[in-house]
Amino acid sequence: MNPRELLRRLFDAGVAAADPARCVPAALAELDPPGPGGRLVVVGAGKAAAAMAQAVEAAWPGPLSGLVVTRYGHGAPCARIEVVEAAHPVPDAAGAAAAARILGLVSGLTANDRVLALISGGGSALLAAPAPGVTLEQKQAIGAALLNSGATIADINCVRKHLSAIKGGRLALAAWPAPVLTLAISDVPGDDPAVIASGPTVADPTTAVDALKVLDFHAIDLPAELRRRLASGELETPKPGELAAGAFRLVASPRQMLEAAAAEARRLGVTLLILGDAIEGEAREVGRVLAGIALSCGRHGFPAQKPCVLLSGGEATVTVRGAGRGGRNTEFLLGAALALAGEPGIHALAADTDGIDGAGDNAGAFVGPDSLARARAAGLDAAASLAANDAGSFFAGLGDLLVTGPTRTNVNDFRAFLIE
Repeated sequence: MNPRELLRRLFDAGVAAADPARCVPAALAELDPPGPGGRLVVVGAGKAAAAMAQAVEAAWPGPLSGLVVTRYGHGAPCARIEVVEAAHPVPDAAGAAAAARILGLVSGLTANDRVLALISGGGSALLAAPAPGVTLEQKQAIGAALLNSGATIADINCVRKHLSAIKGGRLALAAWPAPVLTLAISDVPGDDPAVIASGPTVADPTTAVDALKVLDFHAIDLPAELRRRLASGELETPKPGELAAGAFRLVASPRQMLEAAAAEARRLGVTLLILGDAIEGEAREVGRVLAGIALSCGRHGFPAQKPCVLLSGGEATVTVRGAGRGGRNTEFLLGAALALAGEPGIHALAADTDGIDGAGDNAGAFVGPDSLARARAAGLDAAASLAANDAGSFFAGLGDLLVTGPTRTNVNDFRAFLIE
């Protein structure tokens, strides 16, 4: 098995562990059947939402109905749960309409009804129901600016919650008194239920003033009226103690993904070290740091003796200053490649487990000892590509992109260094 085949095997094993068909059915044992005359209403949002709905339909023996919204191209056929596709990461009218319909489906329920919420990464952009007095255009502009600013996903979702009619616990508030069971697939560092898809069924510990601080820190333009409403608390979300407690179950996470990849590595006889499941930071800098650890293994046998694989997960950020094509995983890899400088025997793969890195059609890319030399021969300038946020074009020019198509799950980024 060559290095790329080995790294791809590990990636595939991690993604398979987060397949909704594998991780959702067992959690349905916690779902109480509806009471007399009651209904089971299934709602959800995220890149895994359609596959989660499909898994529910296959496993739940009783009647159900509902609607989930997922990213364009991430749908899956369902018989009883409607699947709507919408834009991500910048929301569109289709997502706003779907979110409004979901609110309508859970409104007016009784204590004998049950709500099953299927939540996964990407749900924040897909549940695009603006708060009263906030326009979709305002949410689009603010969201796009935050995505390009280098803000963490926790900070971005703090803002999203306070401009929303459905996130930050408001979905659960609309469903009361019907009990809500949330099944979630985490794509956020730390697996905080209030951050995953901006916590539509979870009380929000952040405040409108926190959201305003995030916007000001990143110098995001804000209409004066929105600034006033955030500062006054008019757009505040339900807080802990103000929302009926629902059941929340994490069915897949970055840690589980990495453990599955590690198990496959061990099965293949490869020494394995997991560096962490929640590594954050500017993508190119994280790439340089992890490349430094790989170099230490190769040259000094520390913190692991070669041959070995270093695994990590998390969500890096990209501060966009150029107009290139790319995503956080290709930018991570280009930073790593420059730090490795063609070091013999070190290969790397970084990819988003949802199959889409940034706005392209690739999941990520590969790096090998010959990447920079091949780039020079092809007339590609690695440093200039990185400066222009054009890592996607760089790896496309080498034929080194990893293209998987939508995986219909999402447990954040997968990063692996193989030190031969």
